[in-house]
Amino acid sequence: MYRDLNFVLTRAAAAMAIVLITACAALEPEPDYTWLVANPERSDADRVNDQRRQPEKLLVFYGVRPGMHVLDMGATAGYNTELLARAVGKDGLVYAHNNAFMLENFVKGRLAERIKRGAFENIIPVTREFDDPVPADLRNLDLVTFNFVYHDTTWLGTDRAKMNRAIFNALKPGGIYIVADHSAKPGAGDTVGKSLHRIEESLLRKEVEAAGFKLVAAGDFLRSPEDTRDVPVQKNTVRNDEFVLKFVKPKSP
Repeated sequence: MYRDLNFVLTRAAAAMAIVLITACAALEPEPDYTWLVANPERSDADRVNDQRRQPEKLLVFYGVRPGMHVLDMGATAGYNTELLARAVGKDGLVYAHNNAFMLENFVKGRLAERIKRGAFENIIPVTREFDDPVPADLRNLDLVTFNFVYHDTTWLGTDRAKMNRAIFNALKPGGIYIVADHSAKPGAGDTVGKSLHRIEESLLRKEVEAAGFKLVAAGDFLRSPEDTRDVPVQKNTVRNDEFVLKFVKPKSP
């Protein structure tokens, strides 16, 4: 009887080991973000941006891993897009979103030049309006990032409720939505998006949560208490106060 019991326990232990090995194999290891940021192939202009963006901390906050499918909203010239592309690797994809107005007035070919220069086969440009940003066949994304451009949707006339619902629908259950932006003073709401390039954090959070997202974390690594938050971010004499929020699409209703 004891031999039979021992055999059963051994088989159970082996089965559990297989389950654990399979589960671990399904989780891609976290990339070496320090090496990724230090990669000598990155441009000098991006390294200047690193000083205020703190990309290593941002990538850790994202939790981005090899093989992920990511949408970079308001990608502009692709600073964040390139970091994501390096993090997801050859088995991942990064969709770099811009609308026509931004491409014509701000980007002016720089995203295409970045993709060509780095031979990034895993970056796919997407040109769509902000309130309809996701192609119909693009679903089950792992991650959506939206860095320092959400405030621009306030003066572009974007239907932000529609935009956030579209992002919600494009993410897989458990998918992550990151929004980072320049902080406005309490009470400013969405009135200073064009003049100061800022938005009130509480308003943004309310809008995103209205689409069904749940706030799960807030990063403080870009905070700047000395910022009065009442001057344009381009003319500030101190480091801009910026918030970084992590939302999740619940796995069940």
